[in-house]
Amino acid sequence: METMIMGFIFLPMLLMQCFMAALAMSQTNLTTDQYALLQFKAYVTSDPLNIMSSNWSSSATSICNWVGVSCGAFHSRVTALDLPNMNLTGSLPPHLGNLSFLVSINLSGNSFNGRLPPELGKLQRLKFMDLSFNFLNGSIPDEIWLLSKLEIFKLGSNHLTGTISRNIGSLTKLRRIYIGHTKIGGEIPEEIGNLHNLEKLSVENASLSGLIPPNIFNISSLRGIYLYTNNLSGTLPVDLCYHLPNLEELDLSENQLNGSIPSSISRCKKLQQ
Repeated sequence: METMIMGFIFLPMLLMQCFMAALAMSQTNLTTDQYALLQFKAYVTSDPLNIMSSNWSSSATSICNWVGVSCGAFHSRVTALDLPNMNLTGSLPPHLGNLSFLVSINLSGNSFNGRLPPELGKLQRLKFMDLSFNFLNGSIPDEIWLLSKLEIFKLGSNHLTGTISRNIGSLTKLRRIYIGHTKIGGEIPEEIGNLHNLEKLSVENASLSGLIPPNIFNISSLRGIYLYTNNLSGTLPVDLCYHLPNLEELDLSENQLNGSIPSSISRCKKLQQ
């Protein structure tokens, strides 16, 4: 009987300790996310629409109510940072890599400059990244090419340089990649053939050179291939459309390609003229 009484006393105490520990952990995580966002705000040098000054404050409402910020329903961690077309100017801080629950980031159509912080590669839950139409420069850090859950990857219309990493082959969930209208050069790595879920490949108006890997034309999920205005060379494979039943758009114009258009092009039944 005494043992049972002690058990009834001990159990509520244990549950209370677990609750307090979980609460403390939640507050720590929230503080981490809040600090990361405040650092992002500090790196913004111009906010003409007063997006952040209106409610991005440590003394204001919960960060989950800040403009452009979304949180998970259960853990109250930041899951999305969406501030497209807000006329923001500044650079991207490494602290963004501490938003460990981030699934989506959209800062497109602003005036962010500087280099992409390698710390973005810590966002292992990230599925959607759109930083297009900014003034970012430098190469894409190797760490970003290892974000294995990425589905949408848009860094086009920036001043980016460097090459496409062979690590792109690890982005097996990727559905759309847009890194066109940049200065990205070098050859297209063969590893791109591993992207069996890829629907749109856009690296147009860049500085690509060399041959187009033939295994690109084996990705049956592809609906659009945009590689125009580069320095690509060689010939198109004879079996060009043998494995592209869903292809709707193909633009390889303004390159250094030679040879004739394969007759197999007629197999791409959905191709728009």
